[in-house]
Amino acid sequence: MLVRETPENVFLSTLRLSEKFILLLILSAFITLCFGAFFFLPDNSKHKRFDFGLEDVLIPHIESEKEARHSSRQVIHGVGGHDEHRHSYRQYGWGHNELKPIAKKGHSTNIFGNSQMGATIVDALDTLYIMGLHDEFKDGQEWIEQNLDFSNAEVSVFEVNIRFIGGLLAAYYLSGQEVFKVKAVQLAEKLLPAFNTPTGIPWAMVNLKSGVGRNWGWASAGSSILAEFGTLHMEFVHLTYLTGNPAYYQKVMHIRKLLAKMDRPNGLYPNYLNPRTGRWGQHHTSVGGLGDSFYEYLLKAWLMSDKTDTEARKTYDDAIEAIERHLIRKSNGGLTFIGEWKNGHLERKMGHLTCFAGGMFALGADGSPDDKAGHYLQLGAEIAHTCHESYDRTVLKLGPEAFKFDSGLEAVAVRQNEKYYILRPEVIETYWYMWRFTHDPKYRQWGWEAVQAIDKYCRVSGGFSGVKDVYSSNPTYDDVQQSFFLAETLKYLYLLFSSDELLPLENWVFNTEAHPLPVLHLGNITLPGSETQR
Repeated sequence: MLVRETPENVFLSTLRLSEKFILLLILSAFITLCFGAFFFLPDNSKHKRFDFGLEDVLIPHIESEKEARHSSRQVIHGVGGHDEHRHSYRQYGWGHNELKPIAKKGHSTNIFGNSQMGATIVDALDTLYIMGLHDEFKDGQEWIEQNLDFSNAEVSVFEVNIRFIGGLLAAYYLSGQEVFKVKAVQLAEKLLPAFNTPTGIPWAMVNLKSGVGRNWGWASAGSSILAEFGTLHMEFVHLTYLTGNPAYYQKVMHIRKLLAKMDRPNGLYPNYLNPRTGRWGQHHTSVGGLGDSFYEYLLKAWLMSDKTDTEARKTYDDAIEAIERHLIRKSNGGLTFIGEWKNGHLERKMGHLTCFAGGMFALGADGSPDDKAGHYLQLGAEIAHTCHESYDRTVLKLGPEAFKFDSGLEAVAVRQNEKYYILRPEVIETYWYMWRFTHDPKYRQWGWEAVQAIDKYCRVSGGFSGVKDVYSSNPTYDDVQQSFFLAETLKYLYLLFSSDELLPLENWVFNTEAHPLPVLHLGNITLPGSETQR
């Protein structure tokens, strides 16, 4: 049978033939523009075994061949850039939290207390390890051993938990290096005073030296934020498991029990909760910013417990049922989207952050009540399609921060302050989960489109930068290389083009910053501080 050579056939054929080349492309962009070192794939393609004290988990590395080595050198010189590109963060921002790749200097924000805590180093460690870049990993480890300090900064409890504690725990589980566990525990101890509130709902910010906590002034009359205090469970359960200290487990279970007792308008969780009074703040519900990872961690608590934490699964299922009923709609053009509930009505707007939910629905499909696994896998596919459309309808083929579905516009940003792209990972995250569960080649095709757009429009002289308007053919830059670009965006791209045997989802659960933590096969073991066997 004669097969017509269509562009799609050519693409898929090329994709199959050059999968390793694509992996190397992503790797080279990471190395040359973010850390600055040549790399070679490991000589040995066998599985490497690590003993974590939990169970042996296999971490396979990508097979290496002479052709792949040759391709790697070509890619480094071709797409990775010229000699002056091979430094960036290592040369201009080493030890700083993030990088200004155009100004070529360090960058920080108030979520890290404007101190030099090396957020990019900690956040990128497991990405380096997964890619087999062990020399660069050791450089990061040495910096952490000698310089990582938590003595004097007011930081975001949420951001430090997901980036630092999550990153350090993942580095420990992957490498077995004790220093990462030690540092994670040291930092976690300094976060515990944030829970000293009348309700036990933690403050958003805590001073690591004094232990004094406070909330963001803009957050609904001093409320704590659902996505912040609801995104601690994975890391804190692992901290109790590793240390035997029940405090971490007890803190997060207290939050769960408090929420279970509260009335929820229309079954929805508002984004704001006052830690002094225990009452909801403004009735605003979102699966994007302010709410997103709360729902993610309900599902992942169940997965991380080897599916024994049925309370978490039931809470997740009930929350998703309410979200489907009140927030998920189909546009006139047939695009499924997740809106936001504000003061009794649905705002037909979806954020880039919300795009993670496609992957969440797919991840939670198995185990859904009433034999709805197929329904949730399809819902995940529909969200992935909508988010791809938000990319495809821009000039740069990169997605805006938020996009509307009204007034004849669909999947398009309206406000100028919603047209930016800051190297976010959520759409690629969903592509990866959808690829793992369906192996539909379109997800790799969409991921490859994102690679090309990021390389073309976000690569600057000293790394990668966000852009301020994805609808402009001459975009201006925000001059920030976010730490999550290395922790999440590049990691999910790498995994999208890797074998399913690399970090299999039966053994690993990714925190909301894409740091993989192993499933705890606890059996009849009771976590210290738990009331029932898990």
